[in-house]
Amino acid sequence: MNSRAKISVIIPNFNYGRFIGEAIESVLVQTYQPIEIIVIDDGSTDDSVKIVESFGKKVKLIKQENGGVGKARNTGVKNSKGDFLAFLDADDRWLPQKIERQMEHFRLDPDIGLITTAMSEFDKNGNITSQFTEGKNGWCAKDMLLMFPVVIGPGSTALLKRRVIEQVGGFDENKQMYPSEDWEFCYRVAQKFKVYVVSEVLVEYRNHGGNGHLKVPHFERGMLLAFEKTFLYASPDIQKLKNQAYGNLHKILAGSYFQAGDYTQFIKHSIKSFQMSPENIFYFVKFPFRRLKKAIG
Repeated sequence: MNSRAKISVIIPNFNYGRFIGEAIESVLVQTYQPIEIIVIDDGSTDDSVKIVESFGKKVKLIKQENGGVGKARNTGVKNSKGDFLAFLDADDRWLPQKIERQMEHFRLDPDIGLITTAMSEFDKNGNITSQFTEGKNGWCAKDMLLMFPVVIGPGSTALLKRRVIEQVGGFDENKQMYPSEDWEFCYRVAQKFKVYVVSEVLVEYRNHGGNGHLKVPHFERGMLLAFEKTFLYASPDIQKLKNQAYGNLHKILAGSYFQAGDYTQFIKHSIKSFQMSPENIFYFVKFPFRRLKKAIG
């Protein structure tokens, strides 16, 4: 592989003028410089465009009517020139060696199609509140379908080869799938290519209270749509995993609703989980004890 492969960075933005400057700056200080930074403004009504334009020729700005993050990313892909494509959400930021570390691993294994990285989460005061380091490497489509941790925060961690997108297709543009269009896209990639997670924390995820992952009903709606699409076209061997996959999804939804304090939805999804996948009943039997241990530990 060419040691200086060309990389395009794609940043979708909708009303994140208060954050997008930091996102762009974090790309400009990369030790492995991309050939272009493309911001797709998805119909913002704040000062986003003004902020992006202040970077001059360092950033290519594309404006479009609001169509959702999937459409914005696809617009960026269509207007990019790089051999590799990196995605960054406008409210997050990279550490300086993010691209360089990922490119090192692409050189080691030509079968890898997508690389993500470990990620830290920080609050409005800049304090690190948690880290996400659990992922999996290799041929991981089955693990993804069964809702095991594989890729980490692909909206801001993903770097992939252009030919991968050309082969599997772009992001689903159905706005109702948000915030799960990332998962659905990465699953299609994992079906045809190896995936890899760099264990080093190289991305900083901003928790500002409006993040998509915090809206559990949106996550539920998005994942159910993604699953519906996935199993509609799935081969017979994948169809065999359907009950287990749905059971694990409802297990995750139950835990998310519990954490959000919606105990009615917690019970609803707990029941659905062990109806679809009976072995999950042991998870819920032990659930109060795990929560108690976490609270006192």
